[in-house]
Amino acid sequence: MKKSFLVILLGFTIHTSYSQKIDKSKNELKSGNTSSSSSSNGGTTNTSNSGRSSSNNDDFGLVGLIAEGFLYVTFYSTIGDYRNENHLYNSLSKYPYADGDSGNFQSNNDSINYGNLMRLDVENHFLYSSNTSFGNHLKVKFRPFQYFYLQADYKELIEKNAFTERFSNLSLFQFNVSYDRIRFKKFNLGWTLGATYVGNDVQKAGFSYGLHTDVFAFKNISFNSAILWSKINGLPVNSFEIRGKYHKKNYFFALGYEHLKIATPNYNYITVGTGIYF
Repeated sequence: MKKSFLVILLGFTIHTSYSQKIDKSKNELKSGNTSSSSSSNGGTTNTSNSGRSSSNNDDFGLVGLIAEGFLYVTFYSTIGDYRNENHLYNSLSKYPYADGDSGNFQSNNDSINYGNLMRLDVENHFLYSSNTSFGNHLKVKFRPFQYFYLQADYKELIEKNAFTERFSNLSLFQFNVSYDRIRFKKFNLGWTLGATYVGNDVQKAGFSYGLHTDVFAFKNISFNSAILWSKINGLPVNSFEIRGKYHKKNYFFALGYEHLKIATPNYNYITVGTGIYF
């Protein structure tokens, strides 16, 4: 009896020690952030209202001036000044290094100019962490012109329980509107706004925002990185990726790294992939 109890206890210990991060992420996202930060508004402060109405008029003028300045700085830092920044009018390239020199954007002063093209970028990357933890990342960018583009990401994470040999999977979808604030021939930098959705038995979504950049350092070689923050049910669902790409005509090969934080667990992957420009 004692021996059988030890066997059961040992089996339970091994099973919990090999419990999957994916299951933990999904369970936490379903239950949400239980640490409710309830700020108690019990204490009431009685302050004199005499003379406050007269100072409010001056405060409104000052607040309006500060708000106007803030909006001005925010607009030009996120959108840009189209009257003075010529790079914002740079045309979208047919594909990186199509002219042997330009990246995603081509200067309007160049002799070879394709005009404002419409472009579809499709890429797929295999994610590998270990023999029991891997996945896939499909990314699609639709560029109707040079001003902004729509991006959709589908990540399927798979994990094998070494004790039960059972597979768990997590489906992560990200939909964003992306804007390149800087559009140089060799460098572009921008931001994204959108939503993140976790499928499977979680089926919850949250607002997302992030930054992205591409550097076209050498002929046929580029580097890109992107970071995205979001929260679902009060818990973080964040992603970071960095890749090097070798371009050949209208397709490329890529090698990189991705880091994901889904609720409490963290995921780290080496990525290998390829892509094509239509």
